Amino acid sequence: MNKSLIAVSALGLVMAGGAGVVFADASHAPTHKITVFYPGASGMEWILKGLEHSGAKGIKKGEACISCHLDEKTGNEESAEFGRKIVAGEKSKDAALEPAPIKGKPGSIPVTVQAAHDAGNLYLRFSWKDTGFNSGKKMDADNPIKVGVMLEEAGKVENDTVGGCWATCHNDVRTMPGVKDDKKTKYIKDGNLASGKFYDLIQFRSGKGQKPVDGYIADKRVMEGGKALTEAKGELKGGTWTVTFTRKLAGGEGDVKLEPGKLYNFGFAIHDDHTSGRYHYVSFGYTLGLDNAKANINAVKQ
Repeated sequence: MNKSLIAVSALGLVMAGGAGVVFADASHAPTHKITVFYPGASGMEWILKGLEHSGAKGIKKGEACISCHLDEKTGNEESAEFGRKIVAGEKSKDAALEPAPIKGKPGSIPVTVQAAHDAGNLYLRFSWKDTGFNSGKKMDADNPIKVGVMLEEAGKVENDTVGGCWATCHNDVRTMPGVKDDKKTKYIKDGNLASGKFYDLIQFRSGKGQKPVDGYIADKRVMEGGKALTEAKGELKGGTWTVTFTRKLAGGEGDVKLEPGKLYNFGFAIHDDHTSGRYHYVSFGYTLGLDNAKANINAVKQ
């Protein structure tokens, strides 16, 4: 047999899952069930307002949202209930977090999250059942689905233990109620690349010909310039979306360097139904680690 064909066949076995193989993705990594939910207009200012959010005091002390809203023994989250109420326009204390309720929109999406790494890359995999919801309003006509991931080295950003998108989401950014400035994007208080106060941002876009995003959020959101993202791809098959990222552990400006043993704040968001801005589903904030059993999501080396 031709030696080159033998080599190709052997590679095929490795990629397909022969004994002792190393998978260059996260498809065989442990699964984590995380529910993303519709947050409405719950910006950071609302999170820190004790009169409306009972967890404000804990957040100011550095407690994570999931310390109250996730039962680690059972894995039960309050996310689905939050999302159902918010998208329907139900009041939280004295105010509704969604002033314009969206009829028929699911309040949450259960997502399966997997993570792994090798000597040079982090692999992330997200999968969920397509909701089938169609509002007929295409805010982002080019992209039916977007998946964004944010990473931050723990301890750099103020209130970073909140995680998810909240440290970057404020009442004065575009698409928030009453805001007329359609240019102001997400930002971090005192955000600065030089001081390390920023979130690394990567994003998959499902539209044909749409390039993935590799950027960051500091004093403003920048949707380009990163060097760490190698690949972002996704597909809808059998009613299930699967989106995967391959990201270098090292990077350049606006890229968080990932190292085994350290903890990183981690959150992700899903825009479905051609939405943009705040009209997305978000996760609570979790910790991501490489070979770190203390992390909520531990990416074990392949």
